[in-house]
Amino acid sequence: MTSPGLPPQQSGSVPAPVHRRPLALVLMGGGARTAYQVGVLRALAALLRLQPGGSAGFPFPLLVGTSAGALNAAFLAGAAADGLGAFDRLAGFWAQLRSRDVYRLRMPAWVRLSRLATVLQLVRLARGQGAVLDTMPLVDTLHRAVSLPGIEQALAAGHLRAVAVTASSYGSGVHWTFCHTADDGLHRPWSRPGRRSEFQPLTIEHLMASSAIPFLFPATPLWVDGRREYFGDGSMRQVTPLAPALQLGAGRVLAIGVGQPERAGMAEAPVGSEPGLGAIAGHAMASVFHDTLRADVEQAAHLTETLRRLPPEIAATLPDREVDVLALQPSQSLDAIAQQHLGTLPPDLRRVLSGLGALEHAGALASYLLFEPGFVHDLVALGERDAYAHKARLLAFVTGGAA
Repeated sequence: MTSPGLPPQQSGSVPAPVHRRPLALVLMGGGARTAYQVGVLRALAALLRLQPGGSAGFPFPLLVGTSAGALNAAFLAGAAADGLGAFDRLAGFWAQLRSRDVYRLRMPAWVRLSRLATVLQLVRLARGQGAVLDTMPLVDTLHRAVSLPGIEQALAAGHLRAVAVTASSYGSGVHWTFCHTADDGLHRPWSRPGRRSEFQPLTIEHLMASSAIPFLFPATPLWVDGRREYFGDGSMRQVTPLAPALQLGAGRVLAIGVGQPERAGMAEAPVGSEPGLGAIAGHAMASVFHDTLRADVEQAAHLTETLRRLPPEIAATLPDREVDVLALQPSQSLDAIAQQHLGTLPPDLRRVLSGLGALEHAGALASYLLFEPGFVHDLVALGERDAYAHKARLLAFVTGGAA
């Protein structure tokens, strides 16, 4: 499979076989929903350990993440020197995570008595801090959890070739991918319509920018092109999620999304009935995190099939390259799972949703904010089940066999 927008190959050159180019892990965004990725990766690590004569080294030279997927990617990059143990460490991190470690919302008890009072209180918070939720707890959590020195060591030792995170500029609308390698100065940034890159060491600010859910989490300033721009969640308007991995030279891409073709939250209300605030909020959130992975994978498959039908000498002159992609998505509705755990939301958030009359069908919205043990456990377990359901294909793909 392939994707458009790759740098042209030199005329007459023969592209390297797909299996010889590096394997990339692409982690999509989705707030607390990305706990599903942890389950898939933990199961993959267990499968790799059972392989006779298999390597215990870290299997993904390229790590690419967006939004909360960027947080997972950065955590893994910092632990890559531990090989397969990095996935166990990520699972341990999520097992201890709580909503209070990610965001803070302080609402007086009386707001639930009046929808107008709730709205006014939310407006006051948004004006005071640029968003409804205070994410300083997440800053502290990332400083403790993500090893920036570990990323440098993994790159220097060759455990990784590159780690990259994407954020969206509120000023220009451009998606910026911030890439870090062992020697950033040797790489030429790419520039495509609506997409640009910079090679520089990653910071906690990059991760906060990539995961800044609009309206809920405040924007984060970053310096690009010698000026300061404010950035929000990289999932916004992201139409080519595979592109950064391909730009970095990936020959194979394992992509783990957290979307689903049909959202249970919209199916709960009877057909033709007026949607409540919970359904509308969930629909708006799903629009921010609109799953474009499937479309990008389908386009890549079509282009790869076309390239493989061409004579090699003609294919070598074209700007596109073959790349094999394996994409995994949840087999069950994460909205429906979240609906079962609404009672574990932080009390202040439950109070707000109750005051807005949006608590009854808030599963879709809650699925992005439920950083609580019960929901996380269920998503990790689902990820493990889905990985084991496709274990033969997954193992063959990661170890270099046919997907």
